[in-house]
Amino acid sequence: MVMGLSFSNPPATDHTAETSQLTEPEMPAVLAVTAATVDERVVPERPPELPWRNFTVGDGDNLSLIFNRAGFSDTDLYRVAVSNTDRSLKRVYPGEIISFQSDLEGELLALRHVQSPLMTTHYAREDQGYSATDIVREPERAARNVSMTIDTSLFLAGTDAGLSDAMIMELAGIFGGVIDFALDPRSGDTIHVVYEELLLDGQRFDDGPILATSFTNRGETFEAYRYTDLEGDTSYYNETGVSMRKAFLRAPLDFTRVSSNFNPNRLHPIYKTQRPHRGTDYAAPRGTPVYAAGDGRVVEAGYTRPNGRYVFIQHGEQFETHYLHLHKLQVKKGVHVKQGDLIGTVGSTGAATGPHLHYEFLVNGVHRNPRTVHKILPKARSLPGAELPRYLASIRQPTQQLASLRNAQQLALVE
Repeated sequence: MVMGLSFSNPPATDHTAETSQLTEPEMPAVLAVTAATVDERVVPERPPELPWRNFTVGDGDNLSLIFNRAGFSDTDLYRVAVSNTDRSLKRVYPGEIISFQSDLEGELLALRHVQSPLMTTHYAREDQGYSATDIVREPERAARNVSMTIDTSLFLAGTDAGLSDAMIMELAGIFGGVIDFALDPRSGDTIHVVYEELLLDGQRFDDGPILATSFTNRGETFEAYRYTDLEGDTSYYNETGVSMRKAFLRAPLDFTRVSSNFNPNRLHPIYKTQRPHRGTDYAAPRGTPVYAAGDGRVVEAGYTRPNGRYVFIQHGEQFETHYLHLHKLQVKKGVHVKQGDLIGTVGSTGAATGPHLHYEFLVNGVHRNPRTVHKILPKARSLPGAELPRYLASIRQPTQQLASLRNAQQLALVE
């Protein structure tokens, strides 16, 4: 679309007077006018659309740099921004696209800020500045399903099945309250996932949410269904309406191995003396994210020679979790955290022989085995009775889909 320019047909010429002077052969006046008009009419050509120049935002870029790179001044930037103080043209992020369109004199005619495949803001020059219009695209949604069998780990099984890293992490989050992914998964465990895929112009561009999933671990099957309740909150629940979100994660980090369990009589590997091992050691590469096991407040965050960098979190009156030998701290004393918030990364600071997380769980000040403490923790929240019929009706179809996937996998194994 070309803005600020207009075109019209050339003014009509009075051909009647010209054609009326002809005597031989004599033609009817109306026919003469019509013929002359058709013969001499000039249809203007549609001018070509003015080109757009695209600039991808890189690391360290800002709007001033991008405008200057495109040949425009900070004054041009100010004119666009001041006309739309509530719009997106305040801050840009790497990967976004800024497109410029100039008029025939080289002045800024229009601007496009592509924030994502679904969101573009178009700025057009007008008499009083620049107007802005948001262009929002709605993706198509297609249902997909996948089945996989664990050989070594959830991450590798998901990757082999074609799932994105983000979706694998979402799976780990859904089942994180019932499965310790460092120790529980066994070769032969099966996972089935029903999810949405987002399409633009018929092409995949992103994952949608997981709609339903099941995880069979050591012969026990856990099911989870996505549900939005009457208050608009979305979460995952099992087949009877019990929340998959427990008060605490079974493990505060993903896809690792247990190198040392809770042991009150362990021989310390550095001090060579018998010292109680009051937690669980999760061996993991340096820099692996460590998450808050539950909602709470950071009561300690610092460094000591034995513990290295550490974080202590208080969860209500009864519970406390400790995270030791961290490489980096991501929280400070006094801050409140939610379950799954990043609090640090795995390291080997303090009295540690290699990169790992030492994780402790205290109940009323007494150390408990982090791997079995979930048996005495508060039960997960269930949907209220008034909401349960609505929920059960909503999961009827995905329940059948999961059952079909399990049956198909069993038949494939038999064959």
